[in-house]
Amino acid sequence: MKTSPTQLSLKLLRKTCGAVQVVEKWNPHARIRQDLFGFIDILALEGETTIAVQSTSWANVGARIKKIAESDHVGAVRKAGWTIIVHGWRKGKNGRYECKAVDVS
Repeated sequence: MKTSPTQLSLKLLRKTCGAVQVVEKWNPHARIRQDLFGFIDILALEGETTIAVQSTSWANVGARIKKIAESDHVGAVRKAGWTIIVHGWRKGKNGRYECKAVDVS
């Protein structure tokens, strides 16, 4: 995959959402990317809705759903009324990227 899943999700979300921001950060000391609350790569605002997105490859969607379910913070995010979506990306036979969006709110 030449374009990162995060970049693909940003492009998709910017078509419909008023504000979109990457919230995962690079930790140079640990040499890892750290997601907001351990599972959020992107936050988007669509009207009165806050959307938390975990972006990954198509093959890793199941692993990310499990990661979210096991997070210590998922209950608080759900209680706040945020929508939690996993975007899984792959390149289709036509050469275009396809997104599988799974709502795990």
